[in-house]
Amino acid sequence: MTQESTKPVSPTLELRPSGEDSFVLIAKGTWTINQQRPSLKETLSDVDDLPAGSSLTIDTTKSQRYDSSLTSLLLRVARTAADKDLKLDYKTDTDSGIAKLIDLALSVPLSKDDGHHETENDFFSRVGEATIELYDNLLDSVTFIGEAIFSMIRFATGRARFRSTDLWLTIQNCGAEALPIVTLISFLIGTILAFVGKAQLDAFGASIYVADLVAIAMVREMGCVMTGIIMSGRTGAAFAAQIGSMKVTQEVDALRTFGFNPFDYLVLPRMIALIVMMPLLTIYANLVGIVGGLLVSWASGIQPLAYINETISVLNLTQLSLGVIKSVFFGIVIAGAGCLRGLQSGNSSSAVGTAATRAVVTSITMIIVIDSFFAVVFTIFDI
Repeated sequence: MTQESTKPVSPTLELRPSGEDSFVLIAKGTWTINQQRPSLKETLSDVDDLPAGSSLTIDTTKSQRYDSSLTSLLLRVARTAADKDLKLDYKTDTDSGIAKLIDLALSVPLSKDDGHHETENDFFSRVGEATIELYDNLLDSVTFIGEAIFSMIRFATGRARFRSTDLWLTIQNCGAEALPIVTLISFLIGTILAFVGKAQLDAFGASIYVADLVAIAMVREMGCVMTGIIMSGRTGAAFAAQIGSMKVTQEVDALRTFGFNPFDYLVLPRMIALIVMMPLLTIYANLVGIVGGLLVSWASGIQPLAYINETISVLNLTQLSLGVIKSVFFGIVIAGAGCLRGLQSGNSSSAVGTAATRAVVTSITMIIVIDSFFAVVFTIFDI
């Protein structure tokens, strides 16, 4: 309940002695959210300087009108007084309820995040926080990799416990249900490569080598990389959101309570599904991309049979296997990033969205890094 006043008066805080080892903090004026409030830092500093064991009285009888902004301000004063072991008393109007609100708030312990926003972080503090966060993420990643290895060993020895229906549903989601978007992107990539390649090769009278360009680009790089990026945004984010939502609803804790290993139950089926389906999707993407290049070449005057023969002549088992081999590692990275970010998710709806975003960023970044590593290795061994 607020007191009425016809004309707002600027709010003030005054700390004065009221006797031996006793002090009074007087709040005057109109305390509303749209009023310019006095700086609390000096008041808190003065309260912190009071001798331990003295008494502090909070007087709000001279405040004309107030809302929750005054209550929150006085609560910070009361917490500072409690930290100094001051005897706290109140002098308020009988209908104000400020004393009851402050006592109720003081009875609840502070969480670890309270007051974090009050700290003004300088450059070095931000660098330190970023370094600590990087270290924590690195530690979580190493722990996750170790658990993944042990989980795979349990699966290989038949000791991993999870529902087979979850595995098949995940395989369906990662495989058959991903075919439309993989088909569209791969077909467009193949047509783009054919258009660009033909425009350049026509100047040399070597249009037939468009087939070489499209085939090698698709089976070595574009097929597996584009499939990996598609699955990162489609499936990796879904994994993070699913597991993050289970953390919010405490389903992960429930699995531990019932004696299930959450890693085997949640992470292992998703990793197996992507490891199995990524090579198959990559082979399919390679084929669709080559078909897209064939249609463009056919429309520009190259006979389909000549295009097919040139494609077959340039591709061998080594060329065909390079992208498939990389896709296995891409599947591990996508599933691992999605599940890791999901397990790292906080206990709020916004944290689930953040986990999904971080999963996509992590998986795409790792795909590019792994692809670059394989490119260097293939160049060294002249593959």
